[in-house]
Amino acid sequence: MFLNVGRSIEIVTHLPQAGEFSETPKLPSRARLWWEISIVLALGLGQSAVYAFVQLAYRLTDETPISEQVATLNPSRSDREIFDFTYQILSIGFSLVPVVLVCFLLWQTRRPHLERLGLDGTRVTRDVGRGVLLVLAIGIPGLGLYLAGRALGLTVAIDPAGLDAYWWTVPVLLLAAARASLQEEFVVLGYLFARLKQLGWSPWTIIIATSILRASYHLYQGYPAFIGNLAMGLLFGWLYQRTGRLFPFLVAHFLIDATAFVGYPWAADTWPALFGLPV
Repeated sequence: MFLNVGRSIEIVTHLPQAGEFSETPKLPSRARLWWEISIVLALGLGQSAVYAFVQLAYRLTDETPISEQVATLNPSRSDREIFDFTYQILSIGFSLVPVVLVCFLLWQTRRPHLERLGLDGTRVTRDVGRGVLLVLAIGIPGLGLYLAGRALGLTVAIDPAGLDAYWWTVPVLLLAAARASLQEEFVVLGYLFARLKQLGWSPWTIIIATSILRASYHLYQGYPAFIGNLAMGLLFGWLYQRTGRLFPFLVAHFLIDATAFVGYPWAADTWPALFGLPV
């Protein structure tokens, strides 16, 4: 009897602590990470990069000089207003699927849930201010590079707003700017930086690789667009590596695209030789 009591005491004193037998979550293998990255890119920006290479080849081999060609960023999708509006909203919504997938893949049960994407909900005002400063650092030189490319005949004429004038035109263009910001910065900065770090890549290897990706899916506009977006990617990547905060880049990208999309008609009317479409 005493032995049994002693054994009972021994069992009680060796009860496992909370979580002692819980399994440590296994990190995904390198092969699985590469498959995941490939799928994420194939759903969005990687697909755009492939199309951009094909479009550039088409433009360079076309009889019309590239300086007389036009790239319409937000084209009308129907000659009937209600269907044009419907198609625009559907296109924007479905193109954000890779962003939702990235959030799903990097979601953490503990708060902040998207910490690995550099989003923690703090210092919002400071992040917005930094985003505005980035607009000045990127937007003005980018505009100068575009004008130089047009003057040298190396860049297509960009028509950022190919929509007809409806009551919903400006809101849809702003949504398109938000779509571009979310899709590019969530995937290129937030997701790829997180996953490539897991694969053991060095910071500058990640910065250069993601910058080349960012530049590649703008190749359909011509070589100056590649150079400009490469420079933008290097600056964004270097700053993101230092700060780990994604929100300033979301703000900056949105403001740059919103200004281009909404302000284009005024710019084309004011400086038709530079911004207007070829006659």
